[in-house]
Amino acid sequence: MLLSGYGVELAIKSTEYKAVDDTKVKESGANAEEDNNDEVQGFVFGKLKKSHPELQEQLVELRKHLLESTNDMVPLKVWEMQDLSFQAAARIMSVPKFDALKLMRDLSQNFPSKARSLTRVAVKQEMRKEIEENQKHLGESIGVHAGDGELFINGLHIDLDIHNPFSILDILRGEARVLEGLHNLGIKGEHQGKLLRLPVNAVDDSYALDIRHPAIMWINDVENDLVYRSWPTGVQELLRATFPGVIRQIRRNLFNLVLFLDPVREESVELVKLAELFYKHKIPLRIGFVFVVNTKDEIDGSSDAGVGFFRLLNYIADEYDSSQALMSIVSMYNKVDAGETLSVDAISAYLKRKFPKANAERILGVESEYDDKRKDGALFYKNSGLGALPLALFNGVPLSPDEMDPDELETIILQRIMDTTTTFQRAVFMGQLTEGSNVVDYLMEQANVVPRMNPLILSTDRKYLDFTAKPVVDDWEDTTMFSYFDSRDKTAVMAKRMKYFTNTDEDGMSAVTVWIAGDFETVSGRKLLLGALKRVKASPGVRVGVIDNPSGKPSEDNTVLYRAIWASLLTQKNKAAAEFVQKLLREESIQLLQKGTKMKDLLMQGMDRDAFEKKFNTLEVDFIRSQQLFCRDVLKLSPGQQAVISNGRILGPFEEQEEFTVEDFQLLEKITLSGSAENVKAKVKLMGMKAKHASDLVMKVDALLTAAPKGEVRRDVHFAKDSHSVLRLSPRENEVFYDVVAIVDPLTREAQKMSPLLIVLSQVVNVRLQVFMNCRAKLSEMPLKSFYRFVLESDVNFLANDTVSPGPVARFMELPESPLLTLIMITPESWMVQAVRSPHDLDNIHLQEVSGVVEAEYELEHLLLEGHCFDLSTGQPPRGLQFTLGMSRDPLMYDTIVMANLGYFQLKANPGAWILKLRKGRSEEIYQVLTHDGTDSPADAGDVLVVLNSFHSKIIKVRVQKKAEKMNEDLLSENSESKGIWDSIASITGGGSKKEDGEREKEDVLNIFSVASGHLYERFLRIMMLSVLRHTKTPVKFWFLKNYLSPSFKETIAHMAEKYGFQYELVQYKWPRWLHQQTEKQRVIWGYKILFLDVLFPLAVDKIIFVDADQIVRADLKDLRDFDLEGAPYGYTPFCDSRREMEGYRFWKSGYWASHLGHRKYHISALYVVDLKKFRKIAAGDRLRGQYQALSQDPNSLSNLDQDLPNNMIHQVVIKSLPQEWMWCETWCDDASKVSAKTIDLCNNPKTKEPKLTAAARIVPEWVEYDNEIKQLLGQVQEQQDTATQKHTPSPSQHEKVEDRRDEL
Repeated sequence: MLLSGYGVELAIKSTEYKAVDDTKVKESGANAEEDNNDEVQGFVFGKLKKSHPELQEQLVELRKHLLESTNDMVPLKVWEMQDLSFQAAARIMSVPKFDALKLMRDLSQNFPSKARSLTRVAVKQEMRKEIEENQKHLGESIGVHAGDGELFINGLHIDLDIHNPFSILDILRGEARVLEGLHNLGIKGEHQGKLLRLPVNAVDDSYALDIRHPAIMWINDVENDLVYRSWPTGVQELLRATFPGVIRQIRRNLFNLVLFLDPVREESVELVKLAELFYKHKIPLRIGFVFVVNTKDEIDGSSDAGVGFFRLLNYIADEYDSSQALMSIVSMYNKVDAGETLSVDAISAYLKRKFPKANAERILGVESEYDDKRKDGALFYKNSGLGALPLALFNGVPLSPDEMDPDELETIILQRIMDTTTTFQRAVFMGQLTEGSNVVDYLMEQANVVPRMNPLILSTDRKYLDFTAKPVVDDWEDTTMFSYFDSRDKTAVMAKRMKYFTNTDEDGMSAVTVWIAGDFETVSGRKLLLGALKRVKASPGVRVGVIDNPSGKPSEDNTVLYRAIWASLLTQKNKAAAEFVQKLLREESIQLLQKGTKMKDLLMQGMDRDAFEKKFNTLEVDFIRSQQLFCRDVLKLSPGQQAVISNGRILGPFEEQEEFTVEDFQLLEKITLSGSAENVKAKVKLMGMKAKHASDLVMKVDALLTAAPKGEVRRDVHFAKDSHSVLRLSPRENEVFYDVVAIVDPLTREAQKMSPLLIVLSQVVNVRLQVFMNCRAKLSEMPLKSFYRFVLESDVNFLANDTVSPGPVARFMELPESPLLTLIMITPESWMVQAVRSPHDLDNIHLQEVSGVVEAEYELEHLLLEGHCFDLSTGQPPRGLQFTLGMSRDPLMYDTIVMANLGYFQLKANPGAWILKLRKGRSEEIYQVLTHDGTDSPADAGDVLVVLNSFHSKIIKVRVQKKAEKMNEDLLSENSESKGIWDSIASITGGGSKKEDGEREKEDVLNIFSVASGHLYERFLRIMMLSVLRHTKTPVKFWFLKNYLSPSFKETIAHMAEKYGFQYELVQYKWPRWLHQQTEKQRVIWGYKILFLDVLFPLAVDKIIFVDADQIVRADLKDLRDFDLEGAPYGYTPFCDSRREMEGYRFWKSGYWASHLGHRKYHISALYVVDLKKFRKIAAGDRLRGQYQALSQDPNSLSNLDQDLPNNMIHQVVIKSLPQEWMWCETWCDDASKVSAKTIDLCNNPKTKEPKLTAAARIVPEWVEYDNEIKQLLGQVQEQQDTATQKHTPSPSQHEKVEDRRDEL
């Protein structure tokens, strides 16, 4: 199956050094004739040849002439380049708008051959002026500058560096639900965009309780106490610079700590002592206590220690002051032995000793004068809805039970003070907190402050009703019909038929709609509804609807009250109905009804009795059966259970004993309003509809918007002017549409990607599209240096004969023949692709030398599973930890090592369900998996199940911990790795032979690593391998980076291994998304040489030698492997100094390098030996990646990445200098030293620029010999393959099967 969703680049290569293989390629059967159907400059040659078969030759000539005339690649002068961006925009804006995107795609993707034609385009002055005005406006409003490329869908920012077509599709699906919902609710056009962009306040996870409460006994007051009088009072002091970690002493109540304590409990002792410590050390913290003691009137201080404590405290605070009271509490607690609690006797004794003149009976006894407010603390605690004592609030925010440990609390409070200081600084800077502000009032007026804590209301896990359906009928009297509706239709019918008790705002609208579901024949059901009605009375803008959920099957008997409620709603005025129902719900009314009083006798003055009686006596119970069905199927309530629904948010079912009080309704109203209801109401009000309909709409829109997953903030992107610089496409009328805004310079990489994406978007969904030409002025170099295709198809295509087309491919037509091109695949982050079929050198495509078509087929070989792993005990990544990935039948299919950078790891996988485990051996012995996120098994499951079912990235988080008995063990300790952790060949990589673990022994193997790309370097690589093998008796294993090898190399390497008796393995690692990406292929390959040495190879490989592909070895590399590195993680050879005439080219002898290296040498990266044990132990890989990340942001640094990086890090990661004879290269070393050379490298010569092939044959006599030997072997392999092909020519159907599995370019 051919895939779409990736990019292909043909970059123009530098030809400063000739690096093209001269071996003739056997051409594929494909012919240039295939592409004659395509048009060239308006001529469709396929049709012309059919119409005029007699003119075949002339048509071929004409086509060739046209191609050559369009592909004018003559370099432009600098003055010709300056205006190219504006000229491209002018060209795009001059064509019909439906062709404009295609033209933008054509210009950006084929820019090198289109540049000259653009220089002749004139740019209108008004266009230039408009673009500049828009750029100024965009810079100020959303921070977008000239040349930036940005995409917004419904105001959501889509970063094309992160998103790919698959993730954009997910965003479109998410948006579709909200857009269709708004459309179904009748909201169209501009109103849709306005509602979408409303700020929906994210669910807050740190709600605060209002601490302005009389029950809090404040021990100190930073603003008014004399102790603090020397401190400055201005809030501007917050902005004064101080040393890090210093707490500013400002005479304002910026930081407030409230402790809820039961004085008799043991835990209170340490907390009070901690409060005293803060007070004594003059920490700018206002401290308050709420003592929760027995509230019964008959209890006094002589029988209950808590009450006695409270009365004594009040006495001291009244007679002396609050700080004296605090000291007294501490000294009282000091007398209590450890493990004991405060007793009545201890309190009496303290009172007698400290205050001998006081009358103990008058203070502690029944007639005490110091008992006021005793109940306040307990009542405040009960109403606050807080959890178990002891409790602390910092600026109103409750601390979690884990944070209440007195040993930790001191650090936590100080840390909170530091964190909150930053928030205050911002508020002062923004002018929200001024000198005149009361700081406590400012704090308590923030959005996260609530009147009470109710975990049910404040929970972050919220469920919502979906009101967006449009049922065919809104009938609930027919229960059978109602039962067939789905959940959405049932909800819509309920919303349509619901009647309300209202207390509207002056505009007649209600922003909060509450539905109460319950059985009103029960006490708890009546209590719940009564609480809601009381809240309605107190609060304008709230309305309440009532749903009956009887405990049994609805009948006349068990729905009496509800039918009365419903009849009053249908027949009475709002106020009369509310008062009647409140009376009806009181227990005395219920008792009267039970004793036989008739309903009509309970009716009140001002009610329309006849209408009520008539309705009450004729109401059927069928609609109540429908309500019960709604409760069962949609709200998931059992008969009789209760729930509260606020603007569609479902709270419930409630537990048996769970109370929902008037205060809870107040809190629910506040949370609903602050979420988005208030904002929605303001927008709906502007639509000018009837109050009842408007209130319904607020409820439905609020439910829709708050239920949608919270993404980032939506931006309102608009332009100052849009006549000359904005391309606009209107959506189809009366349909849901996506609002797409693209800001792009038409000559950038973003335009290459964005133009095909916008074309497909406009085909797939209904869009209102605006594309702004965000041009850059005064260009000094070519803005694009490559040809590009973005492969993306909107649909499956069919051919003329109704068969499915082969699928999407990237076609490059009309390319210039002169430049040397290199092909680069740009795929989504989680794809691992490789070339599987192409006879051509895709690294060096020179069309002048190719007859026919260059074809390449790539395969999506693996999808990547990425993750981050941390040790819970230390919070650090467990370096060297290994994971394995497999299926139940084959648990070890792939494995990997965790990096210290971000605890990152990656594993190759394919679509399906996988099991992630710690690798058997040291990893499994020392560590265990504790929890994991983003996986497809429960967070605490031992086996981590991961399902890959999408083309875009899967990133998981794993937390591990050392086993108790292994706390002091180290994964990378010296004696650990040799315990047969791994000697397999099918490691991180797959491929090669597999021995059983038991019979695998550590062999004496030379591990050689190399990278190559392009046929020439692969030819050199084979010769390097042969030269290594000729000079050693030790078994050799070659490790090659698979990412860039050509199909032909991968096909022939096995034959070579068989003939010469070596092992090999192809290793693969995807460049991590968080590490700065290189765009040039050569630099990417350099990066792979140095950045991933710690994770490319299994832990069992102790030492690895890197040998450049263009090197010839003349000595036994075993000597290099066994060379003593004297504790350094790697050894490199320094650059030669002996060839004097090259002195001017030795850049490391002056400037930055001379001062950075000091007396050290600059080393060459063509050959190095790495002690992987040491390298991992000192985290050298992580340090190198860290330094690379810092330096690579500057495009001018690390010009020779693989060489500059280790030399730059020479002070942090030591390099052992190898003896000079290990590396001889003619460019830098004199001829005399060649005799003793152990390896010869074919370095580029900046002076002569001699091509590599010529140099190789001239410098190394044995090179030609090796080359001929390998050519002979490859010739034999080719013959065998040709013979085999002739014998087994597959049938067409087999062909198709093979073709189906490939991903083609």
